[in-house]
Amino acid sequence: MRPFTALSRRGLMLSMGLGGVTLAAARQALAQPVWAESPFQLGVASGDPLPDGFVIWTRLAPRPLEMGHGMPSAPVPVNWEVAADTGFSDVVARGEAVARPELAHSVHVEVEGLQPGREYFYRFTSGRERSAPGRAVTAPAAGAAVARARFGVLGCQAYEQGFYTAHRRAAEERLDFIYCYGDYIYEGRGNRTYTGSGGTIENPRQHMGGEIYSLDDYRRRYAQYKMDTDLQASHASTAWFCTWDDHEIDNNWVSALDQDGTPPEVFMLRQQAAMQAWYENMPVRRSAFPRGAALQLYRHTTWGDLLDLNFLDTRQYRSDQPCEDRWATTCEGVQAREAQVLGEAQEQWLYRNLEAADARWKVLAQQIMVMDLDRRAGPEIGHNLDTWAGYAIPRRRLLERLRDRRIQNTVVLTGDEHQNYAGELYLDGRNPEGAPVASEFVATSISSSADGQDQRADGRRYLEDNPFLKFNNAQRGYVVCDVTPEVWRTEFKVLDKVSDKDGALSTRATYAIQSGDARVMAA
Repeated sequence: MRPFTALSRRGLMLSMGLGGVTLAAARQALAQPVWAESPFQLGVASGDPLPDGFVIWTRLAPRPLEMGHGMPSAPVPVNWEVAADTGFSDVVARGEAVARPELAHSVHVEVEGLQPGREYFYRFTSGRERSAPGRAVTAPAAGAAVARARFGVLGCQAYEQGFYTAHRRAAEERLDFIYCYGDYIYEGRGNRTYTGSGGTIENPRQHMGGEIYSLDDYRRRYAQYKMDTDLQASHASTAWFCTWDDHEIDNNWVSALDQDGTPPEVFMLRQQAAMQAWYENMPVRRSAFPRGAALQLYRHTTWGDLLDLNFLDTRQYRSDQPCEDRWATTCEGVQAREAQVLGEAQEQWLYRNLEAADARWKVLAQQIMVMDLDRRAGPEIGHNLDTWAGYAIPRRRLLERLRDRRIQNTVVLTGDEHQNYAGELYLDGRNPEGAPVASEFVATSISSSADGQDQRADGRRYLEDNPFLKFNNAQRGYVVCDVTPEVWRTEFKVLDKVSDKDGALSTRATYAIQSGDARVMAA
């Protein structure tokens, strides 16, 4: 594949100076761009590790917030290398990729041929400019005995509402990998203030522009987030498994439906733009390449004989929220037999994976709470209808499958709530009979909902009214899962504040489950 398409003399002249890159007229010289500004201002990332490799990502953008991100309308070659050491004296793989304007000059390299279960380092060069290095760990060989895995769970990072101190601290953990459950960006217009449970506060920073709809809008919003050096450090520290939730497109969207009454055919245009921008900015494989207003997000992998990982999509195939998506309520629609959360194809795919899994722990890495938490004060039941609790039939179908097929050691990892939760899963949380079917850990937000507090009044009520719920906390931070064949430990890492960059991190609580016993216990 040629690194550049042919350009006319006039096209070459027009490209000179755009974003500080000059492309010489001679065809051979096109492979050596000359940069006036670094093209690697959005950092580097890796993702989707397998036993023989992983994806490495970057996006050329010398002027990230400008239209066209400071790049010429032409493909640009990017060199990459992977080394076994931090000094890059032992380079084990190298090559050249093409950063194409159709994909915002992003690069997704699927590195292969590496050794399983070991640490590698990677970097990119373009012309005389070199990126910062990144680190990634390959998965252990399929079925290999794994004594321990330590990985992170994080997401919900509203740029306006707090700094990314949690990302900086997560980077210092040197984790095996990170699962990002979504809400990587937020689609809303810039706001000077935020109003939440603690009242109205001044945002420490602000989105550029209005609500985002077009491909260029989404690209600039990602650029604003990715210019944050703490987020860049988190990406560079280890490989991520990335999924989305709602704010990558629009609040509480499902299927081809938003919550504002936009005609589905119009909303699909917005979905198409948002999905392309998501792909352009995430370290994901070619299998996730968008096809119009659709993208293959759900996928499966293993971490030796320890973890069987199912990354789910609870947005794209879900039926509309019942009861008009009102808060803390219920209605007949909650019991709709035709309701879907995963969609039939994904649900059957998940069942096949779970029943074939040989690993000790079966992980459902997804976005919305499975616990059927009663959120309404008083004797009447009320759910968050944007969770599995709003879809009683598919929820029961999933839990019955786990119970009836005796699929033990199933752990659900969730986000979206902007709070930490640990609890047990029963077919009916109002009547938690016998042993729990599975366990669920919900990771709080990186920054969404601002500083937060140790526990809100509604959180205390949830603990009182829901006996299967064992822990609740409303601060910002992330989760670390420390897993051995015998014990799964979940550490809830929290910050005292995200309103400035120097928030103090602590381990608020640790909860554990023993192999063969889904009960969640304080550790």
